[in-house]
Amino acid sequence: MYCFVGILVTLRRETTPLEQLPPAQDSPTMRLIIIGCEYAGKTTLASEIEQWMEQSMGSCTTSFHDHFLPWDPNDTSPKKERIDVDMKLLALDEPQILEKYMRYVTHYHTQQGFYKKPDHCVVNWYYGDAVYGPLYYGFGGAGERGDRQVMARKYDELVMEFAPDTVLVLVKASADVIRRRRSERPQPQPYPEEQDIELVLDRFDEEFERSPLKHRIVLDTSATATPRETLDEFARQIPPLLTDADQARMQAHAQQ
Repeated sequence: MYCFVGILVTLRRETTPLEQLPPAQDSPTMRLIIIGCEYAGKTTLASEIEQWMEQSMGSCTTSFHDHFLPWDPNDTSPKKERIDVDMKLLALDEPQILEKYMRYVTHYHTQQGFYKKPDHCVVNWYYGDAVYGPLYYGFGGAGERGDRQVMARKYDELVMEFAPDTVLVLVKASADVIRRRRSERPQPQPYPEEQDIELVLDRFDEEFERSPLKHRIVLDTSATATPRETLDEFARQIPPLLTDADQARMQAHAQQ
């Protein structure tokens, strides 16, 4: 109950959400949603893109928001240390509370403050909810209250209307590669679970195909030997999807 009350208080303090913003103008913006199965290489790619933006555009005004599902309560990495409340919610083992909290976290990242900044980049966001919520966390299944596949399309519509320059990036790898990486970097409670790897890969493919976002990239890290090679492939595919303002941003920095 304490956690739920805390969430309500925080909600009242939030600023203008995305649906109340005026439509996006053609200003320098790098807006990315990177999605995919764990061990495919999303977080590594996000880190590489931050450095690439600094080098090719002269600045990266945001860090990647990588605090959505799945969570591992045994993960002690720095990003998890910053979200202790998430771990406490998992420990409660109350799907209804977790569902409400994730609904808040998802909507929080549509607020005005994020979209006023030049860059807004997120990892998994509402797509992670749609895949992992029903599978591991007990909420958001098809036909249930808060069906996360239905909600994902609603958020897609918001992004399409107010941030149409957003690029959806699917990072994937073969099931064999995911299994190898899991064995090389074991976690106490790795996701996806062994028997679910193919299912999770297929579900992210489905969410990617169902999304109406027009700007999209697919990166298969099975085919790249190093994170740098994956970044190079991203850098090869992204230019036609950039706004004119972002292309000018790159050209201006190259001339310095």
